[in-house]
Amino acid sequence: MFHVNHEPGAEIHHTDPFAVPTGQRSPVRRLRGRLAAPVTLWTAPGPAGLTVSSTLVAEGEPDRLVGLIDPESDFWAAAEEAGRFAVTPLGPPHRQLADRFAGLFPAPGGLFAADTWIETPYGPVPADAGGWAGCRLDTAREYGWGLLVEATIEAVDLTGEASPLLHYRGRYHELPG
Repeated sequence: MFHVNHEPGAEIHHTDPFAVPTGQRSPVRRLRGRLAAPVTLWTAPGPAGLTVSSTLVAEGEPDRLVGLIDPESDFWAAAEEAGRFAVTPLGPPHRQLADRFAGLFPAPGGLFAADTWIETPYGPVPADAGGWAGCRLDTAREYGWGLLVEATIEAVDLTGEASPLLHYRGRYHELPG
């Protein structure tokens, strides 16, 4: 006989049954988890895209952008071939979009099938985003288990104020309003 819990929000487990036990977790991974990071969407012509939470912008002559990405991603293959890509800061309404491009949420019909997109020379960008940057790929090299990508920012389109979506300790957060 099955036991049915009629309480709202009932759970099967109180913790992640697949999580590495606390004493065996990498201290570097735990340190990284304590650093809040902006959630961005990197897209390239093709189209291809990837959720990235290791993006840094450096103002200068020229303005630059760096990030760590998965070298085996479809995004990297498309960006390397095109030599350019777009970077969009995501906001709190984009949690599902971020999960979809991170491979954590189903994408029936493909990654770009849902939502409304604006086509740019750098790759598609979400129509409801507060802005995006168009980047020319400069270099990339192995860095840890990722690929350190360096780019020159060639275009910036800021359409309005937008609150950031942050990644902290394995979860999404937003700034208090």
